[in-house]
Amino acid sequence: MDRQYKVVLTGLMAALCYVSFAFLKIPIPTFGGDMVALHIGNAFCVLAALLLGGGYGGLAGALGMTIADLLDPAYITSAPKTFLLKLCIGLISGFVAHRLGHITEEHDSRYILRWTVLSAAAGLGCNVILDPIAGYFYKNYVLGVEASAAAIMSTWAAGVTFINAVAGTLVTAAVYMAVRPVLKKAGLFFRI
Repeated sequence: MDRQYKVVLTGLMAALCYVSFAFLKIPIPTFGGDMVALHIGNAFCVLAALLLGGGYGGLAGALGMTIADLLDPAYITSAPKTFLLKLCIGLISGFVAHRLGHITEEHDSRYILRWTVLSAAAGLGCNVILDPIAGYFYKNYVLGVEASAAAIMSTWAAGVTFINAVAGTLVTAAVYMAVRPVLKKAGLFFRI
């Protein structure tokens, strides 16, 4: 039963990642016709990792955000990179929250908030570093964009990814701290 419930919640979290990126973003055109966007889609990837563990959370983020990329012509070429990066966000956030912080055990709310913020910052911080690097190599070597243009695009992406990471950390902490006691009271809280 737990596994089936996790699969259903993974689908729900993937849908939240998709909707938050596809419909709740602020697109920003950049150099050479490229696009970046302010969004909170990554926050739902981290939230999934907090609720379901890194594997399921990373998969939810990877599926939801990749589908959003595939259905938007401005982002379709980014889909493979998105899948890998969102999977990493979930795996890293889940590792920090569950293996280091043990957030599903009984702790006071300050402890849970601290580890929620740390896990979100770790996953999203890794994305701040990896996204522009992966973006540069992907654009330059796979898509054939000239190196200096790929570097400019990656620099824009780094700035926007940092803003998304800060907003995502705040959103994740607020939502997780609100949802955790409700799930515990309803008997729907997983011990991971």
